[in-house]
Amino acid sequence: MPDSKTSICCIGAGYVGGPTMAMIANKCPDIEVHVVDINQTRIDAWNSDVLPIYEPGLQEIVAEARGRNLKFSTNVDQAIRESNMIFISVNTPTKTFGVGAGRAANLEYIEKCARQIASASEGHKIVVEKSTLPVRTAEAVKRILSTSSRNGATFDVLSNPEFLAEGTAIEDLLEPDRVLIGGESSQAIQKLVDVYARWVDRKRILTTNLWSSELSKLTANAFLAQRVSSINAISALCEVTGADVDEVAAAIGTDSRIGPKFLKASVGFGGSCFQKDILNLVYLCEHFGLNDVAAYWEQVVKMNDHQKSRFSRNIVKTMFNTVSGKRIAIWGFAFKKDTNDTRESAAIHVCRDLLREQAVINIFDPKVSDEQIRNDLRDVMINGSGELSATDRKLIEKNVHVASSKQSAASGAHAIAVLTEWDEFKTADFETIYDSMQKPAFLFDGRNILDHKKLAGLGFDVHAIGKRIEASIQA
Repeated sequence: MPDSKTSICCIGAGYVGGPTMAMIANKCPDIEVHVVDINQTRIDAWNSDVLPIYEPGLQEIVAEARGRNLKFSTNVDQAIRESNMIFISVNTPTKTFGVGAGRAANLEYIEKCARQIASASEGHKIVVEKSTLPVRTAEAVKRILSTSSRNGATFDVLSNPEFLAEGTAIEDLLEPDRVLIGGESSQAIQKLVDVYARWVDRKRILTTNLWSSELSKLTANAFLAQRVSSINAISALCEVTGADVDEVAAAIGTDSRIGPKFLKASVGFGGSCFQKDILNLVYLCEHFGLNDVAAYWEQVVKMNDHQKSRFSRNIVKTMFNTVSGKRIAIWGFAFKKDTNDTRESAAIHVCRDLLREQAVINIFDPKVSDEQIRNDLRDVMINGSGELSATDRKLIEKNVHVASSKQSAASGAHAIAVLTEWDEFKTADFETIYDSMQKPAFLFDGRNILDHKKLAGLGFDVHAIGKRIEASIQA
C-alpha cells in the first residue's frame, strides 16, 4: 500500500491529465489529487457538470471523487508545494518555427513546468513525465530541476507515458494493457507502482529505464499508425482491382502473427498523437544521422495525407468533376467517435479541399461545437504568411454551415460524406434522407460503417474505401 501521506499534483487538465487523475482519485480515496491548469475556463468546466472534454464514463468518475480528494484549480504553485508527486501533463505540439519545424516536439511548456516546479518546491518531489516526449527529455528536466531550485528541494524524475485511446479512455484506465514506468531511482519507481497497483494487476505494471520508457510511447504510436497506413495503401489497390478491403483485412487478421487490430481502412487517422509522435520519431532519427530510418517512418505520415487527399479528389471526380456550388453533408468532424477532440481530424482536411473547390458544406457532429469547427477550418486554411486570405475567410463565412442534426445536414444536399464513425450514423433513416436530397444522391463512406448494398438499393450512388460497390451488387 502506498504511504498514506502520498499527495499528487498534475500540471495540465487536458485529455490525459484530467481523466488519469480522476481515475487515480477514484481508486485511491486516501490520496489527495490536485489538478491544475493556467486556463481558468478549462478549470471552471472541470468544476461544472459540463466537462471540457467528452469521454464515455468520465462524468461519473469525476463526480464521485470531486470534492472528496479530487480538486481542480489554477493554484499551480500551491499544488506543487503541497504535493510530493507531480505529474507533468501539458501539451507538446509539433514545432511550427525554427530548427525542427514541422517535425520536432515543442518542449516550451515542459521547460516552463520544470522551472515552476523547481521554483515552488520544498523538500523531495517525484516528478513524473506524463506528456509524450522525445527520448532523453528527462535529462533536460532533471538538469533544470537541480539547477533552478530555490529552496534546496531534491527531485527524482520518472517517465510514465499514457497509452489511452480517446473514446475508450476510462476503459483503458480501468483495465490497461500495461502501465509503463521508467526511472533511475527504484524507490521513486516503487512509489508510483504502489499507486497504480491499487487497481492494476502488478504483472501489467512494467518498469524500465528512463530512455526505454520515453521511446516506447513514440514507438507504440508509430507501429499502430503504420498498420493504418498499410491497410489504407491496400485499399487503393482494392478499389481498382475489385477486391474488398474489409475481406482482405479479415483474411490477414486471422494470421496470429499479424492480428486483426488497426486494420480498418478509412479516410485516414487523426488525433493528437499519431502524426505528432511519428514526426517526432523522424526528427530524432535525422538528428542521430539515421536518415534511412527517418525516411521509412515519414512515409507512414505521407500515406495518411495521401489517403485524405485521395478521398477528397474522389468526391470531386465522382460528382462530374465539379462540386462548385453543390451542397455536401459532412457527417462527423471529430477525429473518431465518442470524443469531441478534432486534432488532426481527417474531416478538417477533407473540408478544406472541398471548400477550395467552392463546395457548400453542411457539417454535423454530435459533440463538436460550431466554434471549434470554424476555428479548425480557419487554422488549416491559413497561408504561409500566417494570415487567412480574404477568399478563404469568405468561403468559411458563406460556404460553411453547422447543422443541428444529420438529417438537416443532408436535406437538399448533393452528397453525404461520412468522416467519423459515430454509431448514430448507422441507424439513420436513409430512405427519408434520400428523398430529401438532390439527385443523383451520392454517399461517400469514409469509415466503411454503413450497409452499402442496402443504400445502393435505395438509390444512393455509394462509394466506400477499398470497395467497388456496383461490382458487389451485381455479384
